[in-house]
Amino acid sequence: MLSIRQSCRLLGLLGGICALALVLASSVHAAASYPDRPIRVVVPFAAGGGTDMFGRIVAEKLSKLLGQAVVVENRTGAGGNIGAGYVAKAAPDGYTLLIGHTGTLAINPNLYAKIPYDPLRDFAPISTIGVSSLVLVVPTALPVRNLKDLISLAKKSPGKLFFASGGIGTGEHLSAELFKSMAKINIVHVPYNGTSHAISALLGQQVQMYIGVLPPLVPLIKAGRLRALAVTSSERSDVLPDVPTMSEAGVPGYESTLTFGVLAPAGTPQEVVDTLHSAIVRGMAASDVKKSLQTVGASPMTSSPQKFRSIIQGEIKKWGDVISSAGIPKE
Repeated sequence: MLSIRQSCRLLGLLGGICALALVLASSVHAAASYPDRPIRVVVPFAAGGGTDMFGRIVAEKLSKLLGQAVVVENRTGAGGNIGAGYVAKAAPDGYTLLIGHTGTLAINPNLYAKIPYDPLRDFAPISTIGVSSLVLVVPTALPVRNLKDLISLAKKSPGKLFFASGGIGTGEHLSAELFKSMAKINIVHVPYNGTSHAISALLGQQVQMYIGVLPPLVPLIKAGRLRALAVTSSERSDVLPDVPTMSEAGVPGYESTLTFGVLAPAGTPQEVVDTLHSAIVRGMAASDVKKSLQTVGASPMTSSPQKFRSIIQGEIKKWGDVISSAGIPKE
């Protein structure tokens, strides 16, 4: 016969088991009924940019496919760190999602001394949604016709050619640093306060090279004011089909793109991740998505959650190495 103490211990154990069962049952029910209320898609940058466009496309497709309202929320600041940090600390229930990209997930962890999230520990990757290329341009007055000419000119005049960027540590800056390293040339970085100032400096021939996103550069290329020497993706861009890739143009293995994706807070139930993944893959395959993304020089690209995590891991190492070799101090 059990003593009073033993009976109490047994009752306590049974109570704990029952409580755990209730929590698990509640979690399973919540996942099975997901979504039963509006979903927030957090874009950590201002409205109107490329990341915002991805966010609004995802929100529209998820809303149609899941039958729930999906609202885009722009939480800006600190190079995307504020919005990403907000999602990292949100409830892991699938109702708060992040539109992340190479900058927030791979560059910022290497560039900032302290950020409010760990890109691998604090998120559950769901799927990539697209990839955006950059393009290397020079003033048409510069006596180079292709990338090999530019590399040759830089090697003949080490330290005398200048390249612009929209700021230290930006994708533009790091893409050019990667080019410098792989082409084994010495060209000097001139950071400006934003993309528009960098492009103005290039047009004014204060600098000789710039690597930037396509939308503001394509009209200048087509107008003959700038010459496009190469795109930074592994494949040619549909927007500039006649412009070779960096690999084709003379720097084998070079690739610098912005990969965009959707993430949830770590701990989100697998059933919820699976539901979101299925809807995102279906939505991004819609015929109108490719046309919309071309306006920002991007193309749709989906993946498994595991592949997305692998991409993040690879990009963290890649850009960490570039930042280290370029001697860029942490902010």
